[in-house]
Amino acid sequence: QVQLVESGGGLVQAGGSLRLSCAASGSIFGLYHMGWYRQAPGQQRELVAIITSGGTTTYADSVKGRFTISRGNAKSTVYLQMNSLKPEDTAVYYCNLRKLIPDMDYWGKGTLVTVSS
Repeated sequence: QVQLVESGGGLVQAGGSLRLSCAASGSIFGLYHMGWYRQAPGQQRELVAIITSGGTTTYADSVKGRFTISRGNAKSTVYLQMNSLKPEDTAVYYCNLRKLIPDMDYWGKGTLVTVSS
């Protein structure tokens, strides 16, 4: 009973920046992590970045140093600041919320990011 809504996707030129937002609502309580995944056409969904309930962050090597994941003061929100965008960043980006005890994953519908060369 958790809903996730992403926003902020769009078309940008290589080298540009974009900020994605994710708002969670519903039965949110206890420990949970949030993250961003992406899926390009014909490819499997891959991890981009995660942030734990304690604030620890993890990034895919391909985005490290360019992307920053953060939580809002209301921990049910998460952001992904994307700088120095590359054409290979083009994908549908999905927000993820992972509840703990027991493990349970929730997904947003995705927001499309297109980076032109």
